Parts: sequence; C-alpha cells; structure tokens
Amino acid sequence: MIENRKTALSIVKIGGNIVDNPEALESFLYDFHQLEGHKLLVHGGGIMASKMAKQLGIETKMLNGRRITDEETLKLVTMVYAGWGNKNIVALLQKMGCNAIGLSGADANTIPAIRRSPVPIDFGFAGDPDPNKTNTGFISQLIESGITPVFCAITHDGNGSLLNTNADTIAYTVATALSEKYGVTIYYCFEKEGVLKDVNDPESLIPTMTKEEYEAYKRQGFIVDGMIPKLDNSFRAIEQGVSEVVVLHAKNLLLGKGTILG
Repeated sequence: MIENRKTALSIVKIGGNIVDNPEALESFLYDFHQLEGHKLLVHGGGIMASKMAKQLGIETKMLNGRRITDEETLKLVTMVYAGWGNKNIVALLQKMGCNAIGLSGADANTIPAIRRSPVPIDFGFAGDPDPNKTNTGFISQLIESGITPVFCAITHDGNGSLLNTNADTIAYTVATALSEKYGVTIYYCFEKEGVLKDVNDPESLIPTMTKEEYEAYKRQGFIVDGMIPKLDNSFRAIEQGVSEVVVLHAKNLLLGKGTILG
C-alpha cells in the first residue's frame, strides 16, 4: 500500500531586525525565493515601527517583549507592517521572479482574531487568532496557483477593528491550520544562530531540543524573554500537526542549520 504523503509547505517567519536592514533583507529574500516547493512568508517589523514611533513622538510601551497597542499605535503599526514593510518585501520578491501577494489577516478574512482580554494585563488592540477560523481555502488557492502569500502581523476582529498580532503567533496559526492539508515546516528566522544557552555566544547553539529539554532550559534560566513565546508556539504547533520547527539565523535558511525542535 502506497502512503499518501502530504505536499510539503515551508512557512518562514522573518523578524524585524532583518526587515529593517535593506542588505540583509534582500539577501534573505533571495534565499527564500530559492526554497523549493510551496512556501509562505510571515514578517514582523517591530524595529521599524519603534523608529517611526520615535520620529512621530508616539511613546512605545513594551511588556515582556510584547508591544502595548493603543489606538494611535495601532494606526502606526498598520501603516508600517501592512504598508511599507509588507509592500517593500513583495516588490523585492517580484524583482527576483517570485510572484508574491501581500496580505494582512483582514484580507479575504484570512486570519480573524479575538481582542485579548484586558485582564490581567491590558495590551490594547492586541489580537489572538484561532487556527480553526483561518481561511485555509483561500490561502491554499493562492499557493496552488503559484502565488506566494506574504503576511504581515495585522489581524482583525470581524467587527471592523484591526488588531496587532505577534508575527510568531501568525506563523504558528497559519502553519497549524494548513497542516491538515500540507506537510508543514516552520522556519523562525532571526539574527541569532538558533536557540542559544548564552545569547552572547553563537557557539552555544542547542542543535536539537525536545519539549522536556525546553522546560528544563527555561527553569535553569537559559531561555528567557522573547524566546519563550516563540518556543511555546513552536511546540504547540508540533503537538497540533506541524511536521517540524527550525529556529535559525536568516542567512542559514537554505542550509536549515539551527535548532531543530521536535
């Protein structure tokens, strides 16, 4: 009996430090374009948003690595993420011959979300998406048509309000939703070699990690701050059907060299 294997799909998330660096971004996007098979890109833009906020005199408020999004900040991040950041990436991909389309979660109702409860902490217009409500039919239609979706970190609540959503969470949500149809690998690309025991020592890379090992490293204080929600999402995705998650430096995307979670 021949096994019915799912078509492979690479879901790649790129962080704001790369998005805000023109040379690094173009190099990364060239590698992304070279990935074989179906692919989808999710990008952040927090560094760019914080710079713009400073220029406009809008105070940036962060807590545990997450942005507190008031009404003015929501307007700002939407302009940065869904506007310049997203369309600049799409334009660069078109230059390379990758037929991409830029999307927010509001477009075609692709990623509806619920505004996060203000208890115990009010993050403002922050959205938590549900993989079961993701418009997988539309996203799959784009992918199967040879179009590469490029998602920014903006969702919507279905009642006319946009919501700021962590880009790692966007990647997790879309990957989990599409894992029913595809064999999904998530690549979390950023400016470090992978998950490090010492963030200042690239030689301290942890090449593979189980959930049990992750919990132990966290208790020992090796894994802290923004890496915690990234890895929480990663192991949750694996539990919900994603084939593999790799945390790695953006320059190593084609090599797949980083921390493999499983």
